[in-house]
Amino acid sequence: MSEPGKPVGGYWIATWGCQMNVHDSEKLAGALAEEGYVPAAGPEQADVVLLNTCSIREKAAEKVFSELGRLKPLKEHRPGMVLGVCGCVAQQEGEGIFRRAPYVDLVMGTRASGSLPRILAGLRSGAASRACDTEVRDDSIRFPFERIRREGESAGKAYVTVVEGCNHRCTYCVVPRTRGPELCRPMTDVLAEVRSLTARGVVEIEFLGQTVNAYRDGEGRTLADLLLAAAAIPGVERLRFTTSHPAQMTDRLMDAMQSASPKVCPYLHLPVQSGSSRVLRSMRRGYDREAYLAKIDGLRRRIPEISLGTDVIVGYPTEGEDDFQQTLFLLDAIGYDTLYAFAYSARPSTAALTLGDPVSQGEKLHRLARLQAHQRTIQERRAQRWVGQEVEVLVEGRSKLDAGSWTGRTPHGRRVNFAADTAPGRRERVRVISASAYSLRGTPAPPPA
Repeated sequence: MSEPGKPVGGYWIATWGCQMNVHDSEKLAGALAEEGYVPAAGPEQADVVLLNTCSIREKAAEKVFSELGRLKPLKEHRPGMVLGVCGCVAQQEGEGIFRRAPYVDLVMGTRASGSLPRILAGLRSGAASRACDTEVRDDSIRFPFERIRREGESAGKAYVTVVEGCNHRCTYCVVPRTRGPELCRPMTDVLAEVRSLTARGVVEIEFLGQTVNAYRDGEGRTLADLLLAAAAIPGVERLRFTTSHPAQMTDRLMDAMQSASPKVCPYLHLPVQSGSSRVLRSMRRGYDREAYLAKIDGLRRRIPEISLGTDVIVGYPTEGEDDFQQTLFLLDAIGYDTLYAFAYSARPSTAALTLGDPVSQGEKLHRLARLQAHQRTIQERRAQRWVGQEVEVLVEGRSKLDAGSWTGRTPHGRRVNFAADTAPGRRERVRVISASAYSLRGTPAPPPA
């Protein structure tokens, strides 16, 4: 570690992908800060540039190499700058990144964040010319939480990893290869992190995992137990968890969500991927359409006002027009408030590769546009139910739509933009005056009479 108060250089991290990737970047930033590095305004001012990557789709992976190409002239002009690729693309491609971009200095996989200071010291001292670490171990999940440099803490929010990796073998998914098998943190460690966060003013905790509801610690305690225990900690006002797998959405977990209400936010992201049972079987999802609908019914019986989000893949190799129509019908039947839809892209070493890619790219994009338009209509209709209501908003920062307004989210996960005299981290009562498919507009609610 450097001498306190004397920065050893600046760092800049670019992040692609899910909440897990964002939180991994917070760990990387913490590891760098511990060694005396300070944030830089951009790569041009940084001594260490890290790209924390996502490979869940081909397009996401290719963005990384496009960014590397953009950074190549900077690296040539400043050869002492350390340029690294971290995360899922690093785990997937390994030393192949050096062959494609030989000016890269560092390749570090998803579970090696704890090794960053040691590797970086070797590179900057000249002891090593380049480094690659893609060993699957427990560095990431056991990263000391006191060292994490959290982006959302000033807004009263924080991510907390509870399980890393995935044991499912969905035919299209590269996550088991890039993230490794499931590894769960002890519940006592998770709760200690939650207490440390609330002591610093954090009121919203989001538990993370590739399959977060598969959580089971060494003593057999599950996510249901964790939610109930976390909800009892003074200072915790909101609890979220993502991403869940329908196969692990048990009655006991749904009961715990109901029991821990209102601390557990009435929003759940539950990826369905397809509305066709035939396609779901081909994907090896472990449930069919009817079983998924039964989970939704169980959630809504316990939490009638719950808002739901999902993921959908269109153009999977076995998907026909009838299968796609069943997905559209499922959207109507459930009424999701949010949806992330993607055109299928073949990923390395996945079982779906044996099926070929019979759905043309043009047809995939046509179906994707149809699905997005269909969902937009549903979201616009569902958003109208909030008009005239008062909602609680946890303020995140200035609105990207209007610099004079603030933005934040409700417990249901709805984004609200409003003008007020407030600040990040505050909770405000807001009356909704208008709604669109993607956000709400509000005004400060009058104080109670």
